[in-house]
Amino acid sequence: MALFKTKKIQLFIIFIIALIAILWIFQDNFLHLLRDQKAGDQSASVTEEIKESAYLEKIDNFVLKEYSKEQILMHTIQADTYYSYKNSPVQIFQVVVKSFNELQEEGLVITSNRAEILKSGEIFFNGEVKVQTKIGISHEIDTESLIVLSNSGQIKSNKEVTYLGETARFVSEGMEMNIDSDTMYLKGNVRIFEDSGNTVDTKNLYASHNAGEKIYKSKEETVYRSKDTIANSKSGITIDMNLQLINLLGKVEILTGSGGILKSTNVEIDQSNDGEIIKSNSPTYFKSNTVDIKAKKMQYDSVTKKLELMKEVIAVYE
Repeated sequence: MALFKTKKIQLFIIFIIALIAILWIFQDNFLHLLRDQKAGDQSASVTEEIKESAYLEKIDNFVLKEYSKEQILMHTIQADTYYSYKNSPVQIFQVVVKSFNELQEEGLVITSNRAEILKSGEIFFNGEVKVQTKIGISHEIDTESLIVLSNSGQIKSNKEVTYLGETARFVSEGMEMNIDSDTMYLKGNVRIFEDSGNTVDTKNLYASHNAGEKIYKSKEETVYRSKDTIANSKSGITIDMNLQLINLLGKVEILTGSGGILKSTNVEIDQSNDGEIIKSNSPTYFKSNTVDIKAKKMQYDSVTKKLELMKEVIAVYE
């Protein structure tokens, strides 16, 4: 019996020694685990404190109405959620801003997923912004920051802007929109991505949507690219989205899908019926590997690659 008790004591002592050895070997991991757990508890506590102290006031279903001195309603601001902060602008989410005229008729309507209200009263819209003008035309804009200057009737952005048209997407370095005339100025480098896959690179593009028109104009050098055509214009471009017509202004050089080069002035591109008919009523020069042709008028179908040169045609074959 005494021998049995002695063996039990020896086994217990061996177990204790082994346990101490294991703890000694893994002491760093054990301490890290304790620290991580403590840090996690502290982090969760800090997060809760931030949630409670980050904003001074939170309002759900926020509504603000602005009246003139004559107590006529001028603007309303509605938002799902409103947050005010001590040293930062007010943040509002899922925003709808409406303006009203003297007859209390609804005018401009702006919706955005987020906006900031500065102490000056100016509103900066962020992210996806939809603008419905006084005449009912809707504009969809995606930008980092968009400001509405109600006193001057202007909407401005100095950040990159993506403007979504019905059949094209416009990307520019900034934007100005006149609310009353429904005109827009896309600043800096502008790239147009048509739904057909064609692109236009230009600068400082002016757009008019007044009376239902969709006219875009630039006086800067422009490059038009399609599947089989590259056209360079020295003096700008005019686009009529309703008629699906593009006018390349001034001297124009066109690289055709067959490898030939067309040089002319004031060239029209007809994109109707999913086509691409290039026309000019000005003197035209065509050059390929085998022939040089001069004419007073031309028409080129880039789909069928058929070229017609008309009036006083002079050809020199190599």
